[in-house]
Amino acid sequence: MILRTRIVAEARAWIGTPYRHQASLHGVGCDCLGLVRGVWRAIHGSEPEATPAYTRDWAEASGFESLAEAARRHLVELDDRQAFAPGDVLLFRYANCYPAKHAAIATAPDLMVHAHDGAAVAEVAIAPWWRRRLAYAFAFPGAN
Repeated sequence: MILRTRIVAEARAWIGTPYRHQASLHGVGCDCLGLVRGVWRAIHGSEPEATPAYTRDWAEASGFESLAEAARRHLVELDDRQAFAPGDVLLFRYANCYPAKHAAIATAPDLMVHAHDGAAVAEVAIAPWWRRRLAYAFAFPGAN
């Protein structure tokens, strides 16, 4: 069993880490996927699979839900994406015609920690703009 408070604390520990595309090093640099990968390592140990290299426009170029498919292999998908809880992984799509390509970790019913291009990891409100774009929600295995 993994306490959700531990997941939230680990996600918040990454706040201030600079944005770096494809990176996943606490305090050094990460992107949104790198943040989730880093929290996974802190909670579960080694990553369950290697992350392939990806371009900044991978979702637009591929049209495939590769981020969601990878999440399904290792996380527990919620039936109701709006019923997420602190410690859950949230995936967003920037436009309806594209696959989900942004990840965050919910820290409260209305807050999330995420890494955003051009900024450091931050905790922000899950404002209506984000809620409209929420495509998937997943729990870490064993989260309670």
